[in-house]
Amino acid sequence: MNLIFLGPPGAGKGTTAVKISDFFQIPHISTGDLFRGHIKNQTELGRQVKSIMDQGELVPDEITIEMVRQRLREPDSTKGYILDGFPRTIHQAEALESFSRPTAVIDFELRDETIIRRLSGRRIAPSSGRVYHIDFNPPKVEGRCDVTGEELIQRPDDRPEAIQHRLKVYKKRTAPLIDFYRKKELLFPLNVEKPPSEVFEEVKKLVQNHSS
Repeated sequence: MNLIFLGPPGAGKGTTAVKISDFFQIPHISTGDLFRGHIKNQTELGRQVKSIMDQGELVPDEITIEMVRQRLREPDSTKGYILDGFPRTIHQAEALESFSRPTAVIDFELRDETIIRRLSGRRIAPSSGRVYHIDFNPPKVEGRCDVTGEELIQRPDDRPEAIQHRLKVYKKRTAPLIDFYRKKELLFPLNVEKPPSEVFEEVKKLVQNHSS
């Protein structure tokens, strides 16, 4: 089962992907993780990515495509995979089809106001990266990490105005992808305005039904 998870920031794609990966024993492949791995290991692609990112530029499609192509050649991908964060453009989607065709594309759908509430409520412990949420996972003492006692911060990306900008960019870039996969009859819209456990069960059922 070759899966693609589409959805805006805050939709819970990563959380669900980890659970689905464990259940079906297929790798969860995030482009962000691929970038960090190549940079850490100082591969040729990693050096190119670091140079581009250091200049504040976007990583070109061709480099991202090559990273994914290399990753999907690894033995653990032979039974399937979950792609999270790829493809982001029609060009990337067309390139993917040339070396590995997806069998289902799950589109995580939820309202903008829910996304803003989820992301703007996040608070981070700077020294450890430990994540809290003012509504769903609050610290024992308001504004302080349970473990270190340090003051929690809100990342600039998690401020409401930044989230609204991210959503605008996402919709502009992703709407064509949704249409691309709908025409191929690979798209499965999924309403994720519900607890993560319910989302997991629905995705699991969808994958099982589509695999049989």
